[in-house]
Amino acid sequence: MNTLNTPIMNLRSFPFGDLMRGALLALVGSLALPALAAQETPPSPPSPSVEVETPQPQADDSGVKVEVEVDDFDKDFDEAFNRRSHDHSVIVKFDDANVAEHETVDAVVSIGGSSTVAGTVREAVVSIFGNTRVTGPVGDGAVAIFGDVYVNSRVRGDVAAIFGNVELGPEARIGGELVVVSGSLVRDPAATVDRGVQQVTLPFDFGRFEWLRPWIKHCFLYARPLALEPGLGWAWTLAFGFLTLYVLLALMFSNAVEKCVTTIETRPGQTLVASILTVLASPILTVLLAVTVIGAVLIPFFWVGLFVAGLFGKTVILAALGRRLTRAFGSGSPQGDVAIAVVVGGLIVLGLYMVPVVGFIAYKVIGILGLGTIAYTLLLAAQAKRQESEALAAAAAPAPLAPSAVSVDTSGATPEMSAAGSSADAGAGAAAAAQPAASASAAAAEPAIPETALPRAGFWIRMGALLVDMILVGVVFSMLRGDDAFLPVLAAYGAIMWKLKGTTVGGILFNLKIVRADGRPVDWPTSIVRALSCFLSLVVAGLGFIWIAFDKDRQAWHDKIAGTLVVRTTKGVALL
Repeated sequence: MNTLNTPIMNLRSFPFGDLMRGALLALVGSLALPALAAQETPPSPPSPSVEVETPQPQADDSGVKVEVEVDDFDKDFDEAFNRRSHDHSVIVKFDDANVAEHETVDAVVSIGGSSTVAGTVREAVVSIFGNTRVTGPVGDGAVAIFGDVYVNSRVRGDVAAIFGNVELGPEARIGGELVVVSGSLVRDPAATVDRGVQQVTLPFDFGRFEWLRPWIKHCFLYARPLALEPGLGWAWTLAFGFLTLYVLLALMFSNAVEKCVTTIETRPGQTLVASILTVLASPILTVLLAVTVIGAVLIPFFWVGLFVAGLFGKTVILAALGRRLTRAFGSGSPQGDVAIAVVVGGLIVLGLYMVPVVGFIAYKVIGILGLGTIAYTLLLAAQAKRQESEALAAAAAPAPLAPSAVSVDTSGATPEMSAAGSSADAGAGAAAAAQPAASASAAAAEPAIPETALPRAGFWIRMGALLVDMILVGVVFSMLRGDDAFLPVLAAYGAIMWKLKGTTVGGILFNLKIVRADGRPVDWPTSIVRALSCFLSLVVAGLGFIWIAFDKDRQAWHDKIAGTLVVRTTKGVALL
């Protein structure tokens, strides 16, 4: 039999789907086997044998008959495929799988183990996080993902090792293509590959992840993060490393951890709702940021912030769990109490992580609750700060002046006249006092302090309002199928809203208002200059906006140029 050598094919053209087709069919079949075995059904009639047409001798031009070479191996291979096995025809194991000699199966799939085939496999042999060893005929392909492949027989399809090595014995005959990704190839000179060999070398050596195989076998397949099994020392090291990080966070930010623990203890229902809403809102906010072209730059920072908040949130949950046991003991130091509670809670959680199914559930619930607790605590802190600002503004209002009494000299009058005069004066005084009291009440209802004296808006609340405006303009902008004029449209939107309402939609939601530093109303020149100056604040890596966090009056560069202030009002501004 002649060997056909073809040029090396592109990796994209390699039929990974064909190789995995048999594995997927095998997996579906294995799920149905228990139900089928429970039913008593009559055995199916034997399938008709396939007649193999034997090539006949042909005559060449000289009239001499030439014998056509018959591949006895292919003939035996087809006959083996026509034989039915009395055992299950599909083998799917989360461990090592073996096909003995003279045994015929449809497919072999091993997850977290190795596949050893000495018999006949009609379709594919697939090993995930394990090795594939084939010494019997295979009708489709032989694949190992994060494992090695050894072939010393006929394989009609392709042979592939993803992050593993390939070795071909002297009797290896590959009918398809041989692909080796991030691995080595050892090939016997007698081995043949019909469709060529393709080796792919990646710029980074990912290794074969042999250290991950015990975790897949003992943890992942049992739906738990940890287990007391050999080869999992790295997993326990990672777990205790994170526990150490949580303890350090508790020592460094003990007051913040205490506030968050108080939130989840005093408001468990609201915290649970906030956790669910946070998880649901995170991908939605990511999509909205992606829609607003400039907001796509913030997506990495947004997810990094969620990751950091998640770490801190897990610290809070561990402290809340540990406090259940350490409440009766005190170390005399708030930092020490929180740190000890985190250690105790961490040990409890590590024990839960070793329970099958419960381990993964506990891992996800702790992460979700921790993130929601942080978000809800920040929301409560913002509300408390707003109420404090309103109280300070109300306290700064001048108290109404009490009306002064009018003195009347009655020394020369008779007692009767004095009494009459006193009663008359009392009636007149009461009538006169009513009018100043009413005017004082009306004066107290009016704003007592100028807008320029209101509390300044900080960096984060202004960025939140800006984000709302960007999302609003971005959604409308994408619906209109505009070009790259998003920033000019956003600036024009801001200029118009500042002139007409003194704020934007985002500012209305956060009770923010733009006022001039000199107390005069915002006019068109002020709003236009402020909008154009925003480009200057943005072009220097956003330093003009970051300036808000460090400036005494919380002014950005465009605020200083336009002479404006952003204040927090006690009453919201209506859009209409």
